[in-house]
Amino acid sequence: MKCMKKIQFWLTIIGVGVLFYNIYELIISKFSVSQSVTLIIEAIAGIVLIYLPNLAKKLFKLVFSDGIILFYWFFLFMSVFLGTCLHFMSMISFWDKILHFISPMILTIIGYGIIVALLKNVNITDVSPWLFLLMGFSFAGVCGVFWEFWEFFCDQFFHMNLQRYTAAGGVELVGRAALMDTMGDLLTNTLGSLVLSLFALKKSHNNTEWFNHFKIKRLP
Repeated sequence: MKCMKKIQFWLTIIGVGVLFYNIYELIISKFSVSQSVTLIIEAIAGIVLIYLPNLAKKLFKLVFSDGIILFYWFFLFMSVFLGTCLHFMSMISFWDKILHFISPMILTIIGYGIIVALLKNVNITDVSPWLFLLMGFSFAGVCGVFWEFWEFFCDQFFHMNLQRYTAAGGVELVGRAALMDTMGDLLTNTLGSLVLSLFALKKSHNNTEWFNHFKIKRLP
C-alpha cells in the first residue's frame, strides 16, 4: 500500500512538472494560444486521472488490484504526459502504435478481473484458465474496435484526423492508404493482447489462482 502511494505521489509530481512546462510553452508562444491551452487542459486532466482508481473506490465502491492500477498509471504516463504534453506523439512517428500495443494489455487484465468478479464464490482453481484467457483477449479486442469507432466519430464531425486519413497539406488519402492507420491500430491492439495472453498462459499453467491478482472487488 505504501509503495502504491509513493508511486502515485511521484507520478503526480511528474504531472505537475509537465503542467508547468506547458504553461511555459504558452508564455514563450511556442504554439498557438489555443493549442497551448489545450495542452494545459490535458495535463490537468492527466493529473486528475491519476486519482481515478481512488474516485472509483469512493464513488462506486470498486476496488481495482494493484496490477491493474500500475498498468493504468504506466499507460497514463506514456500517453498523456509523454505522448501528448511532451509531444512524443509528434516527435516519434510510431509512438501512437506503442500506445496501441500497451493499452490492450491493460484491457486484457481488466477482462480477467471482470471474470474473477463475476465468478463470485466459485473456486477459481476449478475453472479452466481458457475462460480467463478468452475473456481477456476478446474484451481487449472489442474495446479496440470501439476506440476506432470513437476516432471515426471525431474525424467525421470534428475533422481531427485521428485515423490519419489526411496526409500533410490536407490531401485526403484514398483506397488502401486510407485504411492503413486503422488496420495498423487494430493489428497492434491484437498483438498487444496476444502477448499479454501468452504471458498469462505461462503464469497460469497449473495455477489458475494467478488470475486472482487482477480481481475487481466491490465494497459493501
